[in-house]
Amino acid sequence: MPPLSTPPHPLAALLRSSARRRDRTACRKLHAHLLKSGLHKRPPFPSALLDAYAKSGFLSDARYLFDESSHRDAVLYSALLSALSHSDRPSQALFLFRRMVSVDAVPPDGFIFATLVKTCSRIGSLRLGKQAHAQFLLSSFCTDDVVRSSLVDMYSKCCAVDDARKVFDTVPDKNHVCWTAMVSGYASNGRKSEALELFWQMPLRDLFAWTALISGFLQSGDSFDAVKLFVEMRRNQVEIDDSFVLSTVVGASSDLAALELGRQLHGLVLALGYKSSMILGNALVDMYAKCSDIRSARAVFEGLVMRDVISWTTMVVGEAQHGRADDAMDLYDKMVLAGVKPNEVTFTGLIYACSHAGLVQKGRELFDSMEQDHGIRPSLQHYTCLLDLLSRSGHLTEAENVINSMPYVPDEASWGALLSACKKQGDTSMSVRMADRLLGLKPKDPSTYILLSNTYAAAGKWDSVASVRKLMAEMDVKKEPGYSWIDLGKESCLFRAGEVPYAMRHEIIRLLNELANEMNKRGYVPDTRSVMHDVEENEKEQQLFMHSERLAVAFGLLKSIPGTTIRVIKNLRICLDCHNVLKLISEITGREIVVRDANRFHHFEVGKCSCGDFW
Repeated sequence: MPPLSTPPHPLAALLRSSARRRDRTACRKLHAHLLKSGLHKRPPFPSALLDAYAKSGFLSDARYLFDESSHRDAVLYSALLSALSHSDRPSQALFLFRRMVSVDAVPPDGFIFATLVKTCSRIGSLRLGKQAHAQFLLSSFCTDDVVRSSLVDMYSKCCAVDDARKVFDTVPDKNHVCWTAMVSGYASNGRKSEALELFWQMPLRDLFAWTALISGFLQSGDSFDAVKLFVEMRRNQVEIDDSFVLSTVVGASSDLAALELGRQLHGLVLALGYKSSMILGNALVDMYAKCSDIRSARAVFEGLVMRDVISWTTMVVGEAQHGRADDAMDLYDKMVLAGVKPNEVTFTGLIYACSHAGLVQKGRELFDSMEQDHGIRPSLQHYTCLLDLLSRSGHLTEAENVINSMPYVPDEASWGALLSACKKQGDTSMSVRMADRLLGLKPKDPSTYILLSNTYAAAGKWDSVASVRKLMAEMDVKKEPGYSWIDLGKESCLFRAGEVPYAMRHEIIRLLNELANEMNKRGYVPDTRSVMHDVEENEKEQQLFMHSERLAVAFGLLKSIPGTTIRVIKNLRICLDCHNVLKLISEITGREIVVRDANRFHHFEVGKCSCGDFW
């Protein structure tokens, strides 16, 4: 007669339940009960306790239990390795694995190998991933398909897609996870045709598979095709019983700045019953903010039942980018009062808001409070924001002291922020000095070369202008052509400077002339300083007249429903003259005009801009 199996202890089930719920209080109470009853050292309680503490956020307590254990077997190692791998310091799992093999001589099993490979994937180390792969092949678990699927995922995430395919082809009985990992690998690495070919070969194309393909396209920058795939998925009547795919495609509409699409997706979210999803709520807040509808973003945020640090930070950054510095600061105060700890991105948004509103002292205080009050060490990006804040407000000497003393090597963005402000402040001597430092970095951003060329030209240093153009030719750097995009839902159009669609040319030019006449009556004088070509003044004025954002706004005025907001996306920074013109047009027409340029959002209404002419 076979021996009777021992039934699972009810306390073990309670520990698993508290781990799933991340209930720290329950973990401590159960631990105390196990200590009193003397069960804390009996299997399965050591590993169950460790796992419960780790999943509840008590990683230090989990580590203490591990170190105090007199018998550290593969089960105990597996629990701690998994916890470390999913923590914010996944590399610690690699050190623990080394100790497991060298100190305690515990041989890894299939679960440990899978955890090890996932850790290499999380830290993005192809070299360590290959070492883990080699150890796996030499082990007795070398046919474990779970580990092989993890290897496919690791190679894909480390951009070694061909290696991922080699492992994929060695799996005789590929499970759904393995198929999906390979499809996702191709999609996220820009191998579109191979991803689609493999996807249509899958034995099962469920929501999980569709989500992997769609999110992979989004990761590789192909937002348009990601949306097309989502539409196709809906046509295939795939049931959406998980909100992740919705948050992914909402993210795609953010990237495309497609407000009407975002609104339709919002409607679908509500229709499918996902209104209370915090992840989807965060995605919708981000989408509306990036699509220039900050009011709808705030409405969604206020309607969130639960808010995490991402919810608050997304809204803070949105308010900052739309020039609503006071609202961003007010939100931050509410966030702290709600007991939510701000993160690095929160402070980036706050200092950005101060920079674009001229709140110098407030920005300094926020920068100092990062480390003093919240234990966050400022990154290079935070220092760049501080430089931008100081230099924009005319504190050029202080900004130069910061860039020379900060604990990071200044990069292209840091020098560029300082140079741009020097040029705006009219400090020619300092501009040339900053330009020389920036030129020495051999920058990669085309806009940086334009800034350098304009700086040297304004200073009359034509030999340096020639050097910049020579360097651009050597590095094959091409100036990005300016364009403006307007989407009216059923109609959309892309405009380049000086180019007007033939079908609308007469109407657009006539409207711009009518607006110009009215602006002249109100004292408008063209500001041609942004036109760097050596041409006559009237030629410069004509070039400004045909800037892409003006053409797009004229199209919007002609085609949109009267009274609606006109929203334009521009890939470059709006010039000073167009900024003045759009203020006047908003006053003349009584329409709100929102322009998202390369730096921020500008809300033009009744002759004023949300940036307060400080951008």
